[in-house]
Amino acid sequence: MLRTALHTQLNRVQTFLAVVDFASFTKAADFLGISKAMASQHVKALEQVLGVTLLLRTTRAIAPTEIGQGFYDDFKVIVGDVEGAFDSVMQRHNGVSGSLRISTTGEYGERFVLPLIPLFAARYPALSISYSIDSALSDLVAERLDLVVRLGTLVDSSLRSRKLTEYDILLVATPAFLARHAVERPADLAQVPWIANSNLHNPTTWTMQSAAGPASVSGRAAHQSNVSHAIRALACASLGVAVLPAWLVEQDLRCGTLQRVLPDYSLPAQPVSVVYPNSSHVPYRTRLFIDFLCEHL
Repeated sequence: MLRTALHTQLNRVQTFLAVVDFASFTKAADFLGISKAMASQHVKALEQVLGVTLLLRTTRAIAPTEIGQGFYDDFKVIVGDVEGAFDSVMQRHNGVSGSLRISTTGEYGERFVLPLIPLFAARYPALSISYSIDSALSDLVAERLDLVVRLGTLVDSSLRSRKLTEYDILLVATPAFLARHAVERPADLAQVPWIANSNLHNPTTWTMQSAAGPASVSGRAAHQSNVSHAIRALACASLGVAVLPAWLVEQDLRCGTLQRVLPDYSLPAQPVSVVYPNSSHVPYRTRLFIDFLCEHL
């Protein structure tokens, strides 16, 4: 009898946690594989047992009350610990299985992460891997992603992260563009058009280093894109100078399509990080994949 009551309450708590995570009864119900009506009943029953209001419901939004937020914070840890304990025991006893949901940026993921997935899958054949591109960090919760790989400096958040490696970035342009726009010193960059990366907060403002010391530059964004391949294509069309990953333009530099601008100056190396939910227990399969990325990247 006690076991049945505990199971019932745990189901209700899991439903409440999912509703808060998704801010939606419909999405929570779909995720849990129950009806929207059942999800609503679970939360109402939980509120009746506790004698408090856990959720504020309006026609536009669902949000936890102050008491509900405290309940969410406490039980998110508890349920995470319980699920994590079961996960670890089952994975170690039965082998790594289940689903691993990951996301990366397009170009870097296709170049460096995607080739590693067959190797990881061969090592853990019972694991199902879901790979997507350019999911927002907020999707870690909303879409139940296990981890995402991101480039550049991360903004502060409630998520956890681990640095995997770093890569060089270069200021480049075509010989034809530089023949029309002489760039002989950092100050000259203020007078030429730039192709900006719209993902960055200040995409045309940089501090460059040289043997003579640092130099701050700030340019004018004549064109922009949020995709590195597009920025590269615009740079190759002689539309401006661009800051691009060294690994993306190495072939262009070798064949002379692009060349470095002010090669005596360098830009700061950029980190590659893996980001994952800040829960008390990181699933065993997620930890294995993070370690795998560190090993190979």
